[in-house]
Amino acid sequence: MQIDPISWKSLTDAPQVNTNSIGTTTGFVDVLSSMLAEESASQPVERSITQLAPGVTFKDGLLWQQLGAVEESPSSFTSVEQLNDTGATKPTTFEDLITTAGDRYGVPVSLIKAVIDAESSFNPNAVSSAGAKGLMQLMDGTARGLGVNNPFDPAQNIEGGTKYLSNLIQRFGGEIAMVLAAYNAGPTRIAGMGVSTDEELMSVAQQLPKETQEYIGKVMNARSKYTL
Repeated sequence: MQIDPISWKSLTDAPQVNTNSIGTTTGFVDVLSSMLAEESASQPVERSITQLAPGVTFKDGLLWQQLGAVEESPSSFTSVEQLNDTGATKPTTFEDLITTAGDRYGVPVSLIKAVIDAESSFNPNAVSSAGAKGLMQLMDGTARGLGVNNPFDPAQNIEGGTKYLSNLIQRFGGEIAMVLAAYNAGPTRIAGMGVSTDEELMSVAQQLPKETQEYIGKVMNARSKYTL
């Protein structure tokens, strides 16, 4: 079961540790458990995970260092209906680039904007202490595998980051918490947890790094901010 992104607004009501945190680990699990309980009567969503494009591998987790140059056509990426995005979002910087990439790879524009907000606050020159670069904070190995030659170029960074999100969405069946956990901590780590839904992930949330728990809530709260 996927957690409705709009429902994550309630996370802002949880006890805060700091402005970039969704709260303590206990608060995080309690809020999610409450939301999941409210949806327990809903019908399960049938998910279909498509094959990744040729050359794509999740073997090495976040960095994708085994990726070669990948040539994808827009038809290689199908939109995941479970995301339930209305398409209407609050305008931001790089609006045209974000919309074009979202349409090409079937990723909701609100999700792309939320990831950019959480990763770099829309600063195309941002560099993290770990060396992640640009708007969507791509590591060098990830960027090369996605065909990004200059991670500080907004067009290339948004294209590559959205392509990465699209493949994570397909790999994890549209389960947004799992997608975001994988974006932050690496898909290999999340796949190795033995869970297949957001509900299952949240039941073992304490196994996630605290940074990843906070990251999920931060992006989901940002997404609700951009969704009209």
